[in-house]
Amino acid sequence: MAWLPDKKSSGEASKETLDPSASRSDREKSLNEIKKRLHRTLVERLDVAQLENMEETLVAAEIRRALSSLLAEDPFPLNADERARIAQELEFEILGLGPLEPLVRDNTISDILVNRYDEIYIERFGLLYLTDVRFRDNAHLMKIIHKIVSNIGRRIDESSPMVDARLPDGSRVNAIIPPLALDGPILSIRRFMVMRPTMEEVLSRGSLIPIMAEVMEATVKAKLNILISGGTGSGKTTLLNILSTFLGPEERIVTVEDAAELQLQKKNVCRLETRPPNIEGKGEITQRDLVRNALRMRPDRIIVGEVRGPEVMDMFQAMNTGHEGSMTTIHANSPRDALLRLETMVNLAGYQIPQKALRHLISSSLDVVIHLTRHSDGVRRVVSISEITGMEGEVISLQDIFVFDRHGMADDGKVLGQYVATGVRPRFADRCRIYGVPIPDAYFMPPASGRFRKSRAVGLEVRS
Repeated sequence: MAWLPDKKSSGEASKETLDPSASRSDREKSLNEIKKRLHRTLVERLDVAQLENMEETLVAAEIRRALSSLLAEDPFPLNADERARIAQELEFEILGLGPLEPLVRDNTISDILVNRYDEIYIERFGLLYLTDVRFRDNAHLMKIIHKIVSNIGRRIDESSPMVDARLPDGSRVNAIIPPLALDGPILSIRRFMVMRPTMEEVLSRGSLIPIMAEVMEATVKAKLNILISGGTGSGKTTLLNILSTFLGPEERIVTVEDAAELQLQKKNVCRLETRPPNIEGKGEITQRDLVRNALRMRPDRIIVGEVRGPEVMDMFQAMNTGHEGSMTTIHANSPRDALLRLETMVNLAGYQIPQKALRHLISSSLDVVIHLTRHSDGVRRVVSISEITGMEGEVISLQDIFVFDRHGMADDGKVLGQYVATGVRPRFADRCRIYGVPIPDAYFMPPASGRFRKSRAVGLEVRS
């Protein structure tokens, strides 16, 4: 039994009474006081050590049984709805993330953003909404933050006021507390989507058109090195997951991530994830360490979840030493900006490489840049597919193959636009033919051919 004999009378809890004529805010305050007292008594009388070894469903049942026992010993002035609500909230408080637990369980929510204990936003389908979810106070919010970070052996306090963590379902968490956060603790949760959208589902949402999907599939099968660029929340990881479905079943894939998000739907996959330093500041394993180690694992493909530092140089060397068909993502506002960021990363890593030589390394390493954007209507779209053709003088040559030609805004706020081919036949079309995935030349004909029609894209609903 996880329920211990009564060590302390809970009679003091009944001093809190609920006035039926009280205002809603006063009654809510009284309910919170009752919940706090019940929670304190439950923690005192539950055998926490035994609960830790029980399945979650059994723990929930034990909590409900214990709460019923408490209410029977000393009835609180609560109606049936209030009792059920408090029981649910106490279960979330002990087993989950308190007030955030219902949001975490909602698969339509992609981000949970706690600006203050009483101001919580969510992102759903690309748009932000203010919720009515609240913590009691900053102390309540801090308690949940400590619960998250302690589960993975991390800490957060005044000496270490920022932390990155991960929930059991893979969701990424960032917390920052005072004195850095002036208005109280701030918590951001990037949901790890259990849904795995397919190319067909993305096409049905209008995030791209079938011709572009066929071209991307061919580039993957032809083992071209692909860079996926875009802003935060534009759908980079989602697209990378989808492209991975085109990898051959016989290929050995090694993934390197700072925070594990990829859900490659393949068997021969080795997943590597970085490790932050411990409390003493030791034991850190960086992405660069993992990329170097990946080269010793006999990979057919190396997939880096996101390049953001010195590991970019090791990735370039891998792409130029027989590891064709590698893929990665990068934060950037345009394909050209993505290449500039890669160049900047190498320079910041301390490599003394002449600019022309560095740009030649980049152009010889990468073949295709796919750029995504989340537009003002919350829609995520593939807005361009571009090819890197080499160098023109001292500049990397980049030519667009497909683009999203934006026309304007509809009355309902939707972005209007048209997917068009630029009329350029990419050089990689010949390589795709050699690899047995030919692309019809008609796909690259400009809009005057009539192959393309206007599209009011709905966009990617799951993203990175």
